[in-house]
Amino acid sequence: MALKIREPECVLLKRRGAEHVEKLIAGMSLQEQLAFWRKRTEIMLERQKQFSRKQTGPA
Repeated sequence: MALKIREPECVLLKRRGAEHVEKLIAGMSLQEQLAFWRKRTEIMLERQKQFSRKQTGPA
């Protein structure tokens, strides 16, 4: 009987995220993909700033 090794949840989450992004950028040109990643990076950086402000409290 073969032993089936289950993937860790983090691997499954990474794979699911990659599949989601693949669907989002499907059919985009290289320039469109670059614009997509620039915008998503800006959104991520803004979220990080907001989170950082919440952690440190009012300045």
